[in-house]
Amino acid sequence: MEASCLELALEGERLCKAGDFKAGVVFFEAAVQVGTEDLKTLSAVYSQLGNAYFYLKEYARALRFHRHDLLLARTIGDRMGEAKASGNLGNTLKVLGRFDEAIVCCQRHLDIAREQGDRVGEARALYNIGNVYHAKGKQLSWSATQDPGHLPPDVRETLRRASEFYERNLSLVKELGDRAAQGRACGNLGNTHHQLGAFAEATAFHKERLAIAKEFGDKAAERRAYSNLGNAHIFLGRFDVAAEYYKKTLQLSRQLRDPAVEAQACYSLGNTYTLLRDHERAAEHHLRHLLIARELADRVGEGRACWSLGNAYVSMGSPARALTFAEKHLQISQEIGDRSGELTARMNVAQLQLALGRLSSPAAAEKPDLAGYEAQGARPKRTQRLSAEAWDLLRLPVERGIPRAPSSEEECFFDLLSKFQSSRREEGQAGAAEAAAPTLGERTAQPSTASPQTEEFFDLIASSQSRRLDDQRVSVGSLPGLRVTRNNAAHLRGDGDPQEPGDEFFNMLIKCQSSRIDDQRCPPPDLLPRGPTMPDEDFFSLIQRVQAKRMDEQRVDLAGSPEQEAGVLPEDQQQYQSGAS
Repeated sequence: MEASCLELALEGERLCKAGDFKAGVVFFEAAVQVGTEDLKTLSAVYSQLGNAYFYLKEYARALRFHRHDLLLARTIGDRMGEAKASGNLGNTLKVLGRFDEAIVCCQRHLDIAREQGDRVGEARALYNIGNVYHAKGKQLSWSATQDPGHLPPDVRETLRRASEFYERNLSLVKELGDRAAQGRACGNLGNTHHQLGAFAEATAFHKERLAIAKEFGDKAAERRAYSNLGNAHIFLGRFDVAAEYYKKTLQLSRQLRDPAVEAQACYSLGNTYTLLRDHERAAEHHLRHLLIARELADRVGEGRACWSLGNAYVSMGSPARALTFAEKHLQISQEIGDRSGELTARMNVAQLQLALGRLSSPAAAEKPDLAGYEAQGARPKRTQRLSAEAWDLLRLPVERGIPRAPSSEEECFFDLLSKFQSSRREEGQAGAAEAAAPTLGERTAQPSTASPQTEEFFDLIASSQSRRLDDQRVSVGSLPGLRVTRNNAAHLRGDGDPQEPGDEFFNMLIKCQSSRIDDQRCPPPDLLPRGPTMPDEDFFSLIQRVQAKRMDEQRVDLAGSPEQEAGVLPEDQQQYQSGAS
């Protein structure tokens, strides 16, 4: 029986290392069913099983097994095991949006690592704490309307704390000579400085991240670094430099054969060309984005591509083509439940129909100058024709039966909140034994209350959370897979030197849980439906803000008012998102 349990666990570990986490979970669960009297073996199984469930995004199960691991490690006096279990718990709680609890666990990991002289574990703990503060800062920024560098004090302080821990991690991994860890720290420091509005500093860190990625031949990290450098130069107003970085991003995405990432690069590059007023190139990249979005059944990305293409064709003086895409944008917005996107599309369709009606009216002897009119686009420098290849892309059939994206109830489609690096998080993992940090596209919203007018409801929540203390103090003897023998009975009774977890650690956790009452009393920020081909929304928000400042210049009176003076991009260019590290 002992051999069977250990053999099953080893096979599960082998499968997980090979990337087959579902099969690995089957073997680990089988090992738990067989059971063992060896407490250290069972602790290792719990840890591996929790990590496997984490990678499968089954966070509730991951949390349960990491708690079992922590309880067992503390019971047998395994300080290193306790440190690792605390770190794994912290990473899992972070994904669930329970940041205060996550900080308690990660700090516990850091304290024990220092106590034991484990400098590698100390570096991992510093990195994980930085990740928690970073994720917390991003969630807080969702409710803020300010751009990067103009954040509320609480958001700025949280991001400053993230930067502080990343810098401490970077200093330590330099001493340890861990170049790979240095790359991860530089990437996240670049992202954090970007959010704080320090774009020059962010550029320096991303260049260092790029150099280290090239050392290791890490094409995925190299692509992320190029993307981040493009983002930073957008905020610095150097759109031509940003375009060059995005071109390299696109090349690497094709080498990696990742169509979703390729579509994201096309989207960013198309929008950059819009800022450069090269609408022909913008249209070609948005057409490629549209093609990939349709291949991947990404209705959100398809709708966004149609929106961008409508703007590009208006700018090139082709309102009929623009109307086709505006109508398609309207249809998709209705299907995915994007109310404000639907309102914008209706406005664009109505204006284009009005323009085309004027063109076909008997009073219009000559084609009017529509260069000044744009649904939401930028004014063109000239009118050009697309290549034959681009026109072929334009003649894509309309697919049927495409799954719909989740509905959204945002009141304003383009007044997007800052969601920096949400989908392309730096490798936030503390090694194979440590649970990986989540991919920064995943967010867990806090639940909203059903009846905010009744204080009794909140008292009920508070009391139910307090009762969770008993769940966290589950009896060691009742752990799954544990066979009690004479050899481990002393540990289970607490007769030996090590004791079951005391009140202090769990009291800290329960205080954190009780503080979440305030979060539950307010609704979470509305999130826009997302698709795999869409990068972070801040680029889209940037272009919208740039164009909004030139709206009066863009929208001439279709009835024939004098054309207004050409618009100029503002010198104090509003800034844009930082992507994945």
